[in-house]
Amino acid sequence: MRAGPPVSSNSMPLQWAGLSPELLLSVDRDSGEHLRAQLERRLRDAIRTGRLGPGERLPSSRELARTLSLSRGLVQDCYAQLQAEGYLVTRVGSATRVATVAHVPSAPASVPPAAPRLIADFRHGVPDLGGFPLTDWLWAIREAGRAMPTSGLDYGDPRGSSVLREVLAGYLRRVRAAAADPERIVVCSGYAQGLGLALHALARTGVRVVAYEDPGAPATATAAAEAAGLTAVPVPVDEDGVDVAALEATGARAVIVTPAHQWPTGVVLTPGRRLALVDWAARRDAYVVEDDYDAEFRYDREPVGALQGLAADRVISVGTVSKSLAPALRIGWLLCPPALTDPLTRAKHLTDRGSPTLDQLALARLIESGRHDRHLRRMRTVYAARRAALVSALAEHAPAVRLTGLAAGFHAVAHLAPDADERAVVAAARERGVGLYGMSPCRSTGASEPPRLVLGFGDVGERAITEGIAAVGDLLAGP
Repeated sequence: MRAGPPVSSNSMPLQWAGLSPELLLSVDRDSGEHLRAQLERRLRDAIRTGRLGPGERLPSSRELARTLSLSRGLVQDCYAQLQAEGYLVTRVGSATRVATVAHVPSAPASVPPAAPRLIADFRHGVPDLGGFPLTDWLWAIREAGRAMPTSGLDYGDPRGSSVLREVLAGYLRRVRAAAADPERIVVCSGYAQGLGLALHALARTGVRVVAYEDPGAPATATAAAEAAGLTAVPVPVDEDGVDVAALEATGARAVIVTPAHQWPTGVVLTPGRRLALVDWAARRDAYVVEDDYDAEFRYDREPVGALQGLAADRVISVGTVSKSLAPALRIGWLLCPPALTDPLTRAKHLTDRGSPTLDQLALARLIESGRHDRHLRRMRTVYAARRAALVSALAEHAPAVRLTGLAAGFHAVAHLAPDADERAVVAAARERGVGLYGMSPCRSTGASEPPRLVLGFGDVGERAITEGIAAVGDLLAGP
C-alpha cells in the first residue's frame, strides 16, 4: 500500500494506546559522551526530523529508564531540559508530549490541491463500494475465527485453504459451469497476482510470446508479460470476440482473453470462436488465460459458462471477488490445468507463502451460508437500475449516442459521433464536474478514433448518473 502524505503540524497527533508507547533510542557507553547529553541529543533529533510528531506521547521516565538501563533521575533531568528548551510539554498527572511548535521540517511539505468534487464519476472497473455486505463479512470473519483450529495459523498449503478450495470448486461448477477440481485451485491475491503467476509459469514451459485482446487492457498485459520475460502482442477483437485467425498469425503460444464479457467492448465470445480458440490451443500446444471478471452480473440473457469448462487442460481461469464483493479483499483464484498446477503452486509459494487464511475461511463461510448469493441478487437489482438510469439519461440528453456492451457487468461503451474529439470531450466534461473516460487507453496504439467512452456505473448512484449525463449531454451529442 502506498504511504499517505506527510503528517503536517496541523494534523491530529498519533494516539498510542497502552501504558507507555515504545520508542527506539540508544546510547553508547563507550563514546565518552555523557549519557544524559546523548539522550537529549537523540530526542532533539527525533523531534526535529519528524520521527516524533507534535503532540505525540513519550514513554514514561520510568519505562524509558528501564529500556535503556539508565537511572530514572537521569531521564527525568533530560525531559526537564528539553521542556525548558520548548521541545516537550509536561503536565502533572499527564504524559510527557512533544510540543506542538517543536517540529521543524527540513523543507516545507507540499500539500497537493484537493481534487474537485464531481457531480458524477463514471470510472470503470469499480463495484458499488457502499454496497459491500460489511455486516455479513464481519459475521463470516467471526464464524471462521471461531471454527479455525490452531493449526490453521501456520503457513499451510501454498495453494490456499482446503476449505475454501472445496467451496470454490463447488461454487464454480454450479455458477460458472467450470471443470473445477479443488486439488487444482490456487488461491491468490487478486487478478494481478494471478496473471503474474500464470505468465511466469508459462514462461518456464517455453512460451515466449503472449497475445492480448485489442482493445483490452494493454498496460496490464504488457507489464505482466515483461515481468515474466515474455513479449506481448495485440490481437484484434470484433463483434464475435477475439479474432482467432489473427491470433494464429502472431505465433503466440498463450493469449489473455475475457470471453464472458469482453473488456471493454462487452461482446461475448461466440460459440464458434470458443471452439476455434480451444482448437488453436490444442494444435499449438498453447494456453488460454481466461479473465472471468464480472460474469456474475448478466441482465439480458442467461449467464455464459466459463471457457475453462470446455478445455480444462488448456485454460488457466482467473477469478476474483473484486467485482462481486470489493477490490480491497484481495482474494482471487486460479483454476489450473493439470500440467501447470505444480509450477503455479511453486510460484505462489515462492511469492508469498500463501494468502491470508482467515480471510479465505471467511469467504468460504460467506459462500456456504448463502449470504454471498443473496448479496449478488441484490447487487444485480442495483446495477440493473443504474443501467436503466444511464440508458434513460442518454436517451433524453444525447439520443444520438449509441450504447453497447450492456448485457452484463457495470460498464457500457458510448459511441460518439465520428467527428467527435474523444480527449476534448473528456477534458470538457471534467471542467463541468463529470468524470468521463475514453476508449483510447484500452487500445494498444492509444488511438482515440473511432471516438468511444467507457462509462462505468458500478459505483455511481442513479441520481448522480442522471445529473452527470444531463451536465454533459451536449458534449456527447457533438457539434
